[in-house]
Amino acid sequence: MNATAIAPGQETSAAPQHLVALQRANKVRLARAELKRRISTREITVGDVVLGTPWEAASMTVADLLMSQKRWGRTRCKKFLSAIPLSETKTVGSLTERQRHAVAQALGEEPGQRDAAPGAPMRLAA
Repeated sequence: MNATAIAPGQETSAAPQHLVALQRANKVRLARAELKRRISTREITVGDVVLGTPWEAASMTVADLLMSQKRWGRTRCKKFLSAIPLSETKTVGSLTERQRHAVAQALGEEPGQRDAAPGAPMRLAA
């Protein structure tokens, strides 16, 4: 049985749905890898990503985004997010404006709030 569902107005010459989904997944994966590289090299900050929310970061978890910075592991990320408070599994795209600004401010990256030198390590309260 080789039946495929075709939506009204959809041509039969279009690529199968699973191939389209694979192409989209690869596009997102590559874009996220590039974003993580840019964060790691400090070309862009996590605060910029959280405040701007580019399409490739919208479905990323906040923890994954934070851990793409150098010297940020699970423990540092957990401490940081518990101080806000914010769940590690929360996606960047689902953050409210208030949460976005709280993350950026805690990182010292909210516009007008940057006191530390760029790339300076964040100090966590014990």
